[in-house]
Amino acid sequence: MSLPFEPLDQRREALVEAVAREIRLRGLTGPAVHFLEASRPYRPLGAPAMLFFDPVLREVFGGESPSATELMRDEAGIEALIDRLEELDEVDGWDA
Repeated sequence: MSLPFEPLDQRREALVEAVAREIRLRGLTGPAVHFLEASRPYRPLGAPAMLFFDPVLREVFGGESPSATELMRDEAGIEALIDRLEELDEVDGWDA
């Protein structure tokens, strides 16, 4: 249960974890990290575009999931998402 006035860092962590887990469940960790890294120069333009894509993302991640738009508007949130996805990928990684 989240409080309406939850501190920003805790809210960001919860959003990052929720989005990272959904991406991992769908097997899209690698493509998501590549997309987020490649979109770095275009991030200032990304928040308005996310308003357009939010309904699609809600359909992919489920209507009950937190809005990915909120996370994508936050530069620190995007970096935290990349870090978390890479952590999850290392856990699932192959040993040589």
